[in-house]
Amino acid sequence: MQQYPKNIKRLLREYMAEAYERELHRELVKLDLSFAEWRDGKIGSGELSYRVHQYEFGPSRDLYKKYNYSPHDVNVAYAIVTDILKRDEISAELLEAISSLLAFYQSLRERGDLKEPGE
Repeated sequence: MQQYPKNIKRLLREYMAEAYERELHRELVKLDLSFAEWRDGKIGSGELSYRVHQYEFGPSRDLYKKYNYSPHDVNVAYAIVTDILKRDEISAELLEAISSLLAFYQSLRERGDLKEPGE
């Protein structure tokens, strides 16, 4: 992560935490559908256990690594470009501070080379 003033670092931490929460929520909603199927008797306990295992070693682990081992500014820029975070909820000061990363991710998206959330 490049050097940012303290207020920008704070904003990056806050928005990164929000992006993580939103992505984690999206994946947990999917897992919750499996629990609903299990409660309704549509799948057995073994299948549910398998799906929980797949969640733990798939989306859960991927998101944990992404948000704990990647630079905050990179995660926030990605979250903005992919609409995890809405641009209008981000301060202008922060948008300016990470403008080069936003442009980078936007160019990837326009070329079709950006992995979208949940893919």
